[in-house]
Amino acid sequence: MKRTPLLDSIRSPEDIKRIDADRLPELAEEIRSFLVEKVSGTGGHLASNLGVVELTIALHRVFDSPADKLIYDVGHQAYVHKILTGRAAEFGSLRQKDGISGFPKRSESIHDAFGTGHASTSVSAALGILRAEKMLGGSGHVVAVTGDGALTGGLCFEALNDAGQSKQPLIVVLNDNDMSISHNVGALNRHLNRMRTSRSYRRFKHNTAEFLQKLPKVGQKMFDGALRMKNRIKYFLIPNVLFEELGFTYLGPVDGHDIESLIEVLKRAKRLDAPVIIHAVTKKGKGYALAEENPAKFHGIGKFDIDTGIVQKSGGESNSSVFGKTLAELAAKDSRIVAITAAMPLGTGLDRFQDVFPSRFYDVGIAEEHAVTMAAGMAAAGAKPVAAVYSTFLQRAYDELLHDICLQGLPVVFGVDRAGLVGEDGETHQGVYDIAFLRTLPGMCILSPATQEELAAMIPLALSQNGPVAIRYNRGILMRAPLTTPVVIGKWEEIRFVAEGKIVLLASGRMVKTALLAAEGLPVSIVNARCLKPMDEEMLQRIKEHGKPVFTLEDGILSGGFGEAVKAKIGSDVEVLSFGVGEQPVRHASVAEQDKLCGMDADTVREKLLQYLEREA
Repeated sequence: MKRTPLLDSIRSPEDIKRIDADRLPELAEEIRSFLVEKVSGTGGHLASNLGVVELTIALHRVFDSPADKLIYDVGHQAYVHKILTGRAAEFGSLRQKDGISGFPKRSESIHDAFGTGHASTSVSAALGILRAEKMLGGSGHVVAVTGDGALTGGLCFEALNDAGQSKQPLIVVLNDNDMSISHNVGALNRHLNRMRTSRSYRRFKHNTAEFLQKLPKVGQKMFDGALRMKNRIKYFLIPNVLFEELGFTYLGPVDGHDIESLIEVLKRAKRLDAPVIIHAVTKKGKGYALAEENPAKFHGIGKFDIDTGIVQKSGGESNSSVFGKTLAELAAKDSRIVAITAAMPLGTGLDRFQDVFPSRFYDVGIAEEHAVTMAAGMAAAGAKPVAAVYSTFLQRAYDELLHDICLQGLPVVFGVDRAGLVGEDGETHQGVYDIAFLRTLPGMCILSPATQEELAAMIPLALSQNGPVAIRYNRGILMRAPLTTPVVIGKWEEIRFVAEGKIVLLASGRMVKTALLAAEGLPVSIVNARCLKPMDEEMLQRIKEHGKPVFTLEDGILSGGFGEAVKAKIGSDVEVLSFGVGEQPVRHASVAEQDKLCGMDADTVREKLLQYLEREA
């Protein structure tokens, strides 16, 4: 690793202020080398952090954390902030068990003012903190650092609308790199493109108005006429009108890699006693050629070789890829099939569909609520919409699922990607809540494949239904195994029957593999609960009549989950022991480590099976 003498001298934000101004670009280069070296060994969000190095240095040069609050949105651009607030020495443990989180986390540092892992939250949180501090006598500044991708989320607009009229001195730094995870889409992105190339003439406007108003007698009338004319033409000439109409003073665009210019504009914003938006234009992946050329790949990346960019991969095709490939094959036979994603074409495997059927592919930006209701509208008009969304992001659209889809019984298919424990992204990204919240929705069918063959078979089955269907599958690679029985709504598969078995083990999704490992060589019958809702009533009745103890395994929270549903159906006559995720949020670690932490790994389940078998004997 290259020497980093300036970076090594930083233990807190105060140390940044002691570095000579002309050496700050040198510090930026050291930070970039440090980031590439560390993230190559742990995996993480690289390209976004390479793009905010100078911006973060400038923020800590001008503001005084933790007295001043810096709030990052989405949070994956906060690595540099963590490095500059005393956590550089811990970066070898980034996203690892017992290490530092990949996102801002209040319990980790006093410099992390607000925890965040989902987009579009920073302005709301910052305004709330600012209002509370003013009410309670605080005097610090509050800065929301948000990405242009986050602006595609409705929550951000709601907050900007409120903040602008509040007159509170909120500072919003818009980190504009033309990317969220994939390239940004929509009218707002085109608007920002115009702003990047525009020249502000606020000073001209101010001077003209002042001159007209000073003219005796006719001055005010001329000013009023000019104002009406200005309001007619400004929408064609001044791209920053959006933010100014919301009530913000707009500063920029400013080169997000020019530390001197950034410091100057941040100081100016600090002096203004009003809502301010600073528009900083940055380059995602800045300083590392491979990330600059392919920022989407290096947005969230596993361990990789620095020289080649090649990622260390486990063998096999991912579940997301199977989903996307199968959907594209079905779309070739049915022109009514459309695919929808919320800024995640690569992550959900829909990039294949996008390439083959661009006119039937819709990326709506970071707007899950809109994606779900738009899908409802398409279904109501006769199309066959398929929305692929990460489990952790789908929970943001619960109201739309209930109100717009389920209450109308509309046939929309959801690919619930990254369901269950997700590993190193930790608490904010765990997909463990979808079983519980989807089960509450009227008419919602929930499918859970144990193999990639089942996943592929479930997609045409879901598309053939007359109501909503969610197919939940984990991050990574499910088992490969040929289908021995057809996948049917409301039916399970008995994959191992032991006539003299003492226990029935019901497992769902990737936990079927865990069940097979845990019960190997034991007198235990195993059932693949392919359909979590509706459940297999006939098989449940047989289990109830046999009276054998039942174990349930699910990759989700126990409260409101599959195990609770089984208990409710079977009643108190049969003993039911459920394995799954408890109420305590699960920290970042590998999925295997998280399984063990939650007591749902094969060894723990086998130990419980043996205890029960010994008791029965």
